[in-house]
Amino acid sequence: QVHLVESGGELVQAGGSLRLSCAASGPTANRYTIAWYRQSPGKEREFVASVAWWGGSPRYADSVAGRFRVSRDNARNTAYLQMNNLKPEDTAIYYCNAARAGDTLDYWGQGTQVTVSS
Repeated sequence: QVHLVESGGELVQAGGSLRLSCAASGPTANRYTIAWYRQSPGKEREFVASVAWWGGSPRYADSVAGRFRVSRDNARNTAYLQMNNLKPEDTAIYYCNAARAGDTLDYWGQGTQVTVSS
C-alpha cells in the first residue's frame, strides 16, 4: 500500500512558478510510477505528467510540455512537479497517483489547490 500527500499549491500570478511535492510512504513506494493529474471545476480529471520509478521516462500532456517538469527523489520518497510560466487555465486541484504495471490497485493523494490569477 502507498500513502501519498501533496503539497505546494497556492495562489500565484500568471507567468509565475510553483513546485508541487508528492510525499510517498509505504514499503514499496519507490517502485511505483508517479503521475500528476489535475481537475478543474466542471471538468474531468486529466493527466498532466508522469515519471517512472527509477526517475526516467518522463511524460507530459501537450498542454504543459515545455513549461512543467516532473522528477523524483527516491532517497526522499518524494516526487515533484515544477511548474513554470503558469497560466490561468492551469488553475486546478493537482493530485498525484502511484501505479505499477500488473497491479489492480493504484493510489491517490488528497490533492493540492493551484490557483493562477490573470
